[in-house]
Amino acid sequence: MTEEKEPILSISDLSLYYGEKKALDAINLDFYPKEITALIGPSGCGKSTLLRSINRMNDLISSVTIKGAINYKGQNIYSPRTDTTELRKNIGMVFQQPNPFPFSIYENVVYGLRLNGEKDKALLDETVETSLKAANIWDEVKDKLHDSALGLSGGQQQRVCIARVLAVKPDIILLDEATSALDPISSGRIEETMLELKNDYTLIAVTHNMQQASRISDRTAFMLMGELIEYGPTKDIFLTPQKQETEDYVAGKFG
Repeated sequence: MTEEKEPILSISDLSLYYGEKKALDAINLDFYPKEITALIGPSGCGKSTLLRSINRMNDLISSVTIKGAINYKGQNIYSPRTDTTELRKNIGMVFQQPNPFPFSIYENVVYGLRLNGEKDKALLDETVETSLKAANIWDEVKDKLHDSALGLSGGQQQRVCIARVLAVKPDIILLDEATSALDPISSGRIEETMLELKNDYTLIAVTHNMQQASRISDRTAFMLMGELIEYGPTKDIFLTPQKQETEDYVAGKFG
């Protein structure tokens, strides 16, 4: 892993408040292309808040105030000029609970394209196949594309949600504890999918699972009480952490 490459996204002095309560405190963090970065830390430390800041999902909460910047493609995403719909296309999100729409598998995957006015059936068909293949679920669903996505297992639903994100060709995929609601076999399939997606995408994953973070991520950021305590190559964070709090957390002494 070379440090020379340019970050695809940079967070600068980012602080976030829910009303008077400070949830993020002056976070500085760079994310690099075609890597998986894990965000770890105990519940309530700001991991998901930080993740949701990266595609402005926190805009939906009226009490939120944000200071600082997140730079993507040379522009602060919190600039008034940012088109949030376009931003969320480029920076897609997969949530903790699988959330397929109550449509067919096919219509779930092409949802974003249809929103953009795409009507070319050949293109839609091709996108469904390539996205479901990339999400590691094509072979399981190719004969039932017009069945409801809600009839799938939780793990399959989550992979359809990943395919839905992939269909609009994002640069970055955010995953907010995307395996925590799944059984171990389904979680393993999602992990395999993430490792394959890393060849083409940048992934940022919030996880409570230390083993998962150590298995799949290139870099790890450890957060505590809204602060970034330590960030670096995953093997360094787990084997030779610089801060006592990091060492205690990865050793399972709290959290």
